[in-house]
Amino acid sequence: MVEDSEIKTEVSPFAIREGEIKTFDGKDGYVSMNQIIHKINIGHIGDIHFKIMELVNEFEFITSRQLYQILEYRGEDIKSQDKLNNKLEQLVKSKILTRYYFTSEEGKCIYRIYCLEKMGKYLLNSRGVECKWQPTDNTKPVGMIKKRLAGNQVIIAYLRKVKAFDKYTIKPTLTAKKLGKVFKAQAGIKLTKNNKSIDFIFEVIRREEDWENKLIERMKLYIDFYESFVTFDSGFEIKPQLILDAEDTKHMVEILKVIVTHKLEIPNLKLLFTTDLRQNEDSLAKSLVEFTIDKATGKYKMEEVELKILG
Repeated sequence: MVEDSEIKTEVSPFAIREGEIKTFDGKDGYVSMNQIIHKINIGHIGDIHFKIMELVNEFEFITSRQLYQILEYRGEDIKSQDKLNNKLEQLVKSKILTRYYFTSEEGKCIYRIYCLEKMGKYLLNSRGVECKWQPTDNTKPVGMIKKRLAGNQVIIAYLRKVKAFDKYTIKPTLTAKKLGKVFKAQAGIKLTKNNKSIDFIFEVIRREEDWENKLIERMKLYIDFYESFVTFDSGFEIKPQLILDAEDTKHMVEILKVIVTHKLEIPNLKLLFTTDLRQNEDSLAKSLVEFTIDKATGKYKMEEVELKILG
């Protein structure tokens, strides 16, 4: 498998492209549960297939590369990306998983997205695995799926590259008390070193339709969460660090402009930024940036935030 640092691209694979649509790439037709049970009985579907199903269920939408990286991290003997792709093909043909890809005027994207099918939910439930999947989950739009994929990549980067990595949370739940709303970030990371812990929460922002107004509404929720925060709110002992994950450097500046223009800074919180491609570096120690005001010019300037705990 090509390592992250060997990937040469200037555009994130999880960036929004103009006119992009989600295209079905699964299996049509009917597969009975008896056919699937027969495949399990003769060993064509085994434990590794169930581990794949559990990961797809956990992450909701995921690429084959992301699956490989997580399985490799967990010590599974998956052998190669091609071997994994063959197993995924078996699951798609059995209608346990389904598959999509994105197309735009630029052509097809280079990866496929996997998610559960009804048969997958039945099989996981039979093993006592909680599965909240509903058929409507697979109808989510491109922007929501790409946010999930970018959130996945953040989690995978931290668990593979940061020694202080403790645990991850997919879609951590937060509460905006004054507004009376519960909302979710795309990813949560807990780092622990020398018995001291810090939590990061990642808000993934894409250039989807009307993204600026969506960002404004999201920032209002975060402001409420942080202003109302007391110990152990949403499971955090201390305030977590909010990190905004943009598509690219220019997008970070666009996001900052929206926040500053609408006075959406969070009191007593240093707002940090990152981009998808910054997660591809061998070390994440310099993957975060902040914007500070240059006293000489009165304008914002971007500075890398070097955190040794991310080394």
